[in-house]
Amino acid sequence: MLMIPVNAHNLYESRRRFLGRGANVLGFAALASLLGRDPHALAVNGDQPLAPHFAPKAKRVIYMHMVGGPSQMDLFDPKPEMAKWYAKDFPDSVRKGQRLTTMTTNQARFPVAPSKYRFSEHGRCGMSLNAELLPNLSQCADDLCLIRSMNTESINHEPAITFMQTGNPVTGRPCLGAWASYGLGSLNQNLPTFVVLVAEPSFRDQFQAISAKLWSAGYLPGEHAGVAFRSKGDPILYINNPAGVPAEVRRQMIDGVNALNQLNYEAVGDPETHTRIAQYEMAYRMQASVPELTDLSSESAATLALYGNEVKKAGTFANSALLARRLVERGVRFVQIYHNNWDHHFNIAGRLPTQCQDIDRPCYGLIQDLKLRGLLDDTLIIWGGEFGRTVYSQGHLTSANYGRDHHPRCFSMWMAGGGTKGGTVYGETDDFSYNIARDPVSVHDLHATILQLLGFDHRRLTYRYQGLDGRLTGVEEANVVKGLLG
Repeated sequence: MLMIPVNAHNLYESRRRFLGRGANVLGFAALASLLGRDPHALAVNGDQPLAPHFAPKAKRVIYMHMVGGPSQMDLFDPKPEMAKWYAKDFPDSVRKGQRLTTMTTNQARFPVAPSKYRFSEHGRCGMSLNAELLPNLSQCADDLCLIRSMNTESINHEPAITFMQTGNPVTGRPCLGAWASYGLGSLNQNLPTFVVLVAEPSFRDQFQAISAKLWSAGYLPGEHAGVAFRSKGDPILYINNPAGVPAEVRRQMIDGVNALNQLNYEAVGDPETHTRIAQYEMAYRMQASVPELTDLSSESAATLALYGNEVKKAGTFANSALLARRLVERGVRFVQIYHNNWDHHFNIAGRLPTQCQDIDRPCYGLIQDLKLRGLLDDTLIIWGGEFGRTVYSQGHLTSANYGRDHHPRCFSMWMAGGGTKGGTVYGETDDFSYNIARDPVSVHDLHATILQLLGFDHRRLTYRYQGLDGRLTGVEEANVVKGLLG
């Protein structure tokens, strides 16, 4: 029987690939020397950050995902003409036989439910927003780049969230944050490149499951996965040494484990072994950096006031927004914040105001805080959910408990900073906020545009896996939305 060594892939590496890797290593070592850093500290496993394809407008990203799907016509997409349609049947000529979820498929009627809230124009741009529910964010109209024509392929939460985060409704692909980490690398050796914060809503009602698969590195090297900070107790499990174990003993233990891992790497050649070494080293350095990060005592009263009354309460959206600013300020490339309970199948009139109270002041505070520190121009803020909600009601419209069903055909998202065109409203929906009337933006288009702002051509930011060059935007058509760029 022919025996093939485990690390046989090294024997079949092409000359071009070998020399290419050598050039990258030499160039990276030269860059490290210019920066006065140890090249091994920058990338222990040899996977160097890529050179951007062109000058990036955004150096870092804060992505706030509202899990469940916010109602676009109640927040960002005013449809005043719908008042004339109150309680009337939603017309088949608009629906055109499009599929519904099983939660409303069997409804006898689909009564139109106009928004209860008043919209008004804001900023020099005259952007129409719901200032009743978003009084603070509305003041940032000239900073917002509002997309009213987002659409997605998925109608249920699990595939829709996965699609929005990874560019594919099937789990196992790298997420947007992992691609940013892979492309841009780290600016701080004491904190992860990609951090995840899960904010607790004030009102717990209808949660959607979120898990580490949403911030997975997929087929990218494991070091690019998001590191989730906890809202209660230690921000990261086991970050503190056990009682009776001094720092010197922990250092000796890590050195010993790293030496064993290095021997294993030399014998087997698995690149994930070097990822493990890098993670141990990062964990050791984070023992000092994370407590300082989460200590807000150095923040001024004026800064804390920007984010609202809940900012000092760990795990709140306000606290997460301020931590996001502190993270990007310290060189973290990508911060993902999840805020749950936006799945408003019932009692939307009671639940939506509470959700907006959670996020309104902190979003305003984050934009103003970054602007005051000179960070907004090269920090991209993204806000949105996985889909929108229907203009017709779920449940009896006459009941105070009615809600709205899932709606993937059109919904709203906004961005700010990072090279986006502030004060812009892009795209338009029909009179029912049901179909897109002008300038559709797909999930792949959004991802291509975000990568463009980070300095990458989405078609060229790839990773070879199982013989294919995988990319965030997949093989489907995707276009950079130039109307969103400043």
